[in-house]
Amino acid sequence: MKQLFRTSVLMLGLFSIFALQAADAPVDIKAKVENTLGLEVSSVADSPVKGLLQVNTSQGLFYISENGQYLLQARVFNIDEGMRNETETALSEMRRQGVEEFASSAIEFKAKDEKHVLTVFTDITCGYCRKLHSEVGQLNKNGITVRYLAFPRSGLNSQNYLDMVSVWCAADPKKALTEAKNGEDVKIANCKNKVAQQYQFGQQVGVNGTPNIILEDGTMIPGYQPAKVLIDALEQSS
Repeated sequence: MKQLFRTSVLMLGLFSIFALQAADAPVDIKAKVENTLGLEVSSVADSPVKGLLQVNTSQGLFYISENGQYLLQARVFNIDEGMRNETETALSEMRRQGVEEFASSAIEFKAKDEKHVLTVFTDITCGYCRKLHSEVGQLNKNGITVRYLAFPRSGLNSQNYLDMVSVWCAADPKKALTEAKNGEDVKIANCKNKVAQQYQFGQQVGVNGTPNIILEDGTMIPGYQPAKVLIDALEQSS
């Protein structure tokens, strides 16, 4: 009987150790999200909330429990810091870094005496994008450079996307963009370009329409805003 008791205790102890080891085994969050949900994960990091990780994906920012069981798409507010939007803070930093990385592939309307830079996600078929484009000259005169990133609203399997590739690949992209926004036919062109990557970046950082305007600190202003409003916003953010 004593021998049976010792054996049972030993087996229970071993079972507890194995169970603990299994529970403590690190979960490959990146692999789990990609394999289960089909999302491309660019990074996994700690979040401001204990027990939750921040996951940056091809479809935006999510939070996931450390064991990989629960996934949340939410806004996190810090009550002790004046209701600071921690999610927007993270997205703003992603935008700030991203627009710098895409600066060389943007179509840029540079101000002569540059004071600020606006990055605008645009679509050549978008009426309000055309309205904003008509005010680029006014922005330039006020020292504001405008950089355009492509966001074909119809997606990457569309004529809209192909037309925007043609604009980005034109011999004179600035002229081609202006002509397209004036309703002129787009001349077919092709080259190595980052139109798809710009669109995907927009999806990652919360862009779901055009125009979508990114300030230098990563703050996003969705929709059309008059030049005067943008000038004031840049002055306040600097």
